[in-house]
Amino acid sequence: MWEAALHGFVLAFGLILPLGVQNVFVFNQGAAQPTLWRALPVVLTAAVCDTLLILLAVLGVSLAVLTFAWLKTILYAGGVCFLIYMGILTWRSRPSAETQEAEQFPPKRQVMFAASVSLMNPHAILDTIGVIGTSSLGYAGAAKWGFAAACILVSWLWFFGLALAGRMAGRLDSSGRLLRALNVASAFLIWGVAAYMAVSLVRDLTA
Repeated sequence: MWEAALHGFVLAFGLILPLGVQNVFVFNQGAAQPTLWRALPVVLTAAVCDTLLILLAVLGVSLAVLTFAWLKTILYAGGVCFLIYMGILTWRSRPSAETQEAEQFPPKRQVMFAASVSLMNPHAILDTIGVIGTSSLGYAGAAKWGFAAACILVSWLWFFGLALAGRMAGRLDSSGRLLRALNVASAFLIWGVAAYMAVSLVRDLTA
């Protein structure tokens, strides 16, 4: 079981490490909120969503979902709309020393956007199914659950650490310029992912 757990830990860390929309949003909220505790909604939502996806992948339930072409199309279309909307809000956010309090996402909005970038991101879902789900097929019983638990542990530790790193960056940025630069970069990243998904959707529909 310990070998499976180590495999899951290393694999999950490799998947979650690259910069993506989910990671950027958690980092930004950690930087924007006055305390780390105020960023807990985004951290917990991202971690719970990842936990759900990992469990579905290991149990093989999510594989059945992707066998329906129309459901995959809806998933991509919804993801594009969510990401475009989030990119607009991120672009318009202009934190500064005087306005930073007004730019902080309330708990409800943190939960909504964290859930959307986690569950409405087809690439994240496909990576989870294709990599974690496939890798879990080599284990059974306690080893399989050890593998899944290690993957889940990485997600929880990572998002808490990411919010903490954002909080530290926010404290060093009294003028708000760093957060503004991060918001601009985040907006372009979000729109880039949305554009890539839109192109993939068009290709699937015209194939």
